[in-house]
Amino acid sequence: MEVVVSQKDDRLREQTGGIPLLAASAIKAFRFNRFHGPMEAPMQQAIIRAERVEKYYAQPSENRIQVISPTDLSIVPGEIVALLGPSGSGKSTLLRMLTGLSMPSGGQVYWHERPIDKADINVSIVFQSFALFPWLTVVENVEAPLQARGMDPVERRKRAIKMLDTVGLDGFQHAYPKELSGGMRQRVGFARALVVEPEVLFMDEPFSALDVLTAENLRSELLELWQKKTMPTQAIFIVTHNIEEAVLLADRIIVLGRNPGHVRTDFRVSLQHPRDRKAAAFTQLVDYIYKVLTQPEAQPPELPRNIDGKRVRDQRLMSYQMLPHARPGSIAGLLELMVDHSGKADIYRLADDLAFEVDDLLPIVDAASLLGFLTITEGDATLTPIGTEFAHAEILRQKEIFRECAVSNVLLLRQIVRALEAKSDGSVPDEFFHDMLDEQFSEEETLRQLETAVNWGRYAELFDYDAARRRFILPQNSEQAVEMNG
Repeated sequence: MEVVVSQKDDRLREQTGGIPLLAASAIKAFRFNRFHGPMEAPMQQAIIRAERVEKYYAQPSENRIQVISPTDLSIVPGEIVALLGPSGSGKSTLLRMLTGLSMPSGGQVYWHERPIDKADINVSIVFQSFALFPWLTVVENVEAPLQARGMDPVERRKRAIKMLDTVGLDGFQHAYPKELSGGMRQRVGFARALVVEPEVLFMDEPFSALDVLTAENLRSELLELWQKKTMPTQAIFIVTHNIEEAVLLADRIIVLGRNPGHVRTDFRVSLQHPRDRKAAAFTQLVDYIYKVLTQPEAQPPELPRNIDGKRVRDQRLMSYQMLPHARPGSIAGLLELMVDHSGKADIYRLADDLAFEVDDLLPIVDAASLLGFLTITEGDATLTPIGTEFAHAEILRQKEIFRECAVSNVLLLRQIVRALEAKSDGSVPDEFFHDMLDEQFSEEETLRQLETAVNWGRYAELFDYDAARRRFILPQNSEQAVEMNG
């Protein structure tokens, strides 16, 4: 979903449920970089500056609930800013204050040094959910904010078509949202946000609802549009839970703490594009951000100073991978088909050969990639050595390989197994993991994630699941329970 913010035409409010939208704002920089020392303020004027902005809710007593403490931030032309923080730290609240969707309880937001209530502002917001108008075609959805501004029909159609071509949707102008995949719908969201040519594009978890491959492709396309200056925007501000995503995209990263929300660290990322996830400098930054997020009471650690060639592997990811909803049997079948294609195949051609919709095949491909059985490069899937071994193995050996890869590569399964091994009775209620997943996913997706985890865990004989008691159980404990009941 995207919201276009402008004070030039009140008719725009009709497109956003009547909410009066004000300017986007962001901060007079506390710019201290532990890697390079104190940073000088940029010479160019900030597009958005927030000075001592805070958010709190008054109570009947003299006390109040402080959500965000007084904070200074700024957004300048030519940079992508990523905002990270644990759940409850106020990331989305800060974004909404900076865009005028929520007024700060204190402090002031400025648009080109003018208070937002006295300035003509121009920002767009892309949210996690697509929220396209289902009764409108793709091009009509993109035209909606231009129509709200009263633009001439011929001109707005021309601009909408051009923007759809920019985001790779040429030829889908007259399709309806129900005919599109999730990734294509989000592309429509990007086009609708960019068609008004915003100075600042705000994004709130824009890739979190997408499967692994689609999210990766969209990140790459977004970065390509930005670097080639194809997109008509001067700055991007993205809220994310994904540490690697932030290091991959951002020129500057801000990490919030919570209770109340406050800036823990604010630094620039000097790595050149394209960025290599396996590079030592990349993994050191990921590890640094992880430490800042998981040590809320400690002084933020020093940023990594030297590239020593050692790869830092982060096994303690702050957020869970989204498990693709694919059954082990489907994964095994795909790997066997890959052997018939000499170990390498174009994903879209493979879908055609199987008479599959690409969206039906992608979850299986994603699952195989997550487990380490496939590598994906520019739409081509290639069997890894362990994937080849799995495809040629007998059933029992396949289970052993699946078990090893699942524990190594899937955080949720690894945590379930460790929790079971730590319990004297070898059982854990699913509510424990439900609550953790619920911090990241919707209720519906949380239940689907648990269902997939159960399917994979049972196949690999990592654990069993008692649906009546809603508990995970170690296999030997499950067998004992059956014997006792028998």
